[in-house]
Amino acid sequence: MTIRERYEQTERLLLAPPASISADTRGRDRFEEPSPYRTEYQRDRDRILHSKSFRRLKQKTQVFLSPEGDHYRTRLTHTLEVSQIARTMARALRLNEDLTEAIALAHDLGHTPFGHAGERALSDAMPGGFRHYEQSVRVVERLEKDGQGLNLTWEVRDGVLHHTRGEEAATPEGRLVRYADQIAYIHHDMDDAIRAGILREEDVPASVRQALGDTRAKRLDTLIGSVIDCGPDHIGMAPEIALQFDALHRFMFEALYRNPVAKGEEGKVEELVRRLFAHFSTCPQELPDEYADVCKEEGSERAACDYVAGMSDNYALQIYHDLFIPRTWSTIYEQ
Repeated sequence: MTIRERYEQTERLLLAPPASISADTRGRDRFEEPSPYRTEYQRDRDRILHSKSFRRLKQKTQVFLSPEGDHYRTRLTHTLEVSQIARTMARALRLNEDLTEAIALAHDLGHTPFGHAGERALSDAMPGGFRHYEQSVRVVERLEKDGQGLNLTWEVRDGVLHHTRGEEAATPEGRLVRYADQIAYIHHDMDDAIRAGILREEDVPASVRQALGDTRAKRLDTLIGSVIDCGPDHIGMAPEIALQFDALHRFMFEALYRNPVAKGEEGKVEELVRRLFAHFSTCPQELPDEYADVCKEEGSERAACDYVAGMSDNYALQIYHDLFIPRTWSTIYEQ
């Protein structure tokens, strides 16, 4: 018996009945020989961690654009916090931790530079719109590894596609990641907003503090505990907890996500993203070679969208500067 087969046997013995068993995966688009050491979901997790799109998350905005300070979240640290919360709940519920972790690590691979401001700009510019969860699936299926994709299992891709809204994921692990994502971003965004002086703990509605806890740590425990208490057969929260969590969401949208102080620069980056998209749509010959096949098969707008969506904040600023900001004569002359 291989190490992988022992893991698979352990899953059948220890995981809850609704859990996803790696040996029973619906598989990959392209067949691959099984690993002797890792289950299929472990292989997916490792591929995601080693991907270029995962590394670029370290320089993509979570909420605050170009914050001064080392402790503000980026899209990468958000992803790691989602993964930690999701794994905690998966272990308690006896769901498949490896599948849960793989979905959590991949869920934002398709996110744009400059957070949701970049997403809005691309959605306005791209025919048919742009949704980061769909782009995340496109990244792992089409764009990674120079157009080969990561060839992930169906369950991971399904969880990524359904991590944010609309139809639920087919697996309990995918549905768990949706809750982990919401729990994580509400609390770490609040932490960053308090650090920035935009919010105070006392600003949180009294009803939320009373029901969920009077500190962020207590609220995290309450929400995570509520999901765990619902059990593996129905991923959710107790109705009274869900009601207050919705109230906390509404508070955060009004106090932070639509706050003109926190979001005052977003109009600039939206225009930046739109101009980059327009430029590469009309000048596809300037796209990197790795997008040539996309341009040929799906058109210049699709290729431009993929390129711009994959940029980090700093890279987008650099390309914008090179394209649209005049250089000094000395700089041109020295070249």
